[in-house]
Amino acid sequence: METKPISTRMYSLVVLYDMHTTFFKNVLDGISDKDAHNRLNTKANHVAWLTGSLVEQRYEIANSLGADGKQAAHELFENNKGIQDNVTYPALTEFKKDWETITPVLRNALVNVKDEKLDSPFEMPGMTMSYFDLISFIIYREANCIGQIALWRRLLGYEPMKYM
Repeated sequence: METKPISTRMYSLVVLYDMHTTFFKNVLDGISDKDAHNRLNTKANHVAWLTGSLVEQRYEIANSLGADGKQAAHELFENNKGIQDNVTYPALTEFKKDWETITPVLRNALVNVKDEKLDSPFEMPGMTMSYFDLISFIIYREANCIGQIALWRRLLGYEPMKYM
């Protein structure tokens, strides 16, 4: 999957995107659905919510770049909905399936996005930024959420995440 981005500004972001694609699979490896919902008596976002949020984020950015799709659990995450108490989120296998569906679609959009689109404004309530800034933030957030899941692995007694 060595397609170079049209915009040179996207090169490092696509490299990180590809790394996160692998890390997502690795960080979830072996985590049970029961443990994915364990908040260890805290209010922290559990693994299931973090996973679904990452999937939702990939769908949302892909849609903003011209794709059309939703993850199966869209209603649980739409409009940046936070974690909900007393809700059982889907099995990690469901999130992984949606991740596998959207990942090549979004990657294609990222390598084909033109500078004109990257420079155009993305508007949300109370804030406007360029698409380039939005994509940069999304890539940063992926690393952050994967890191949180990696910490949950250790807190829940799993082996550390493997990077390869």
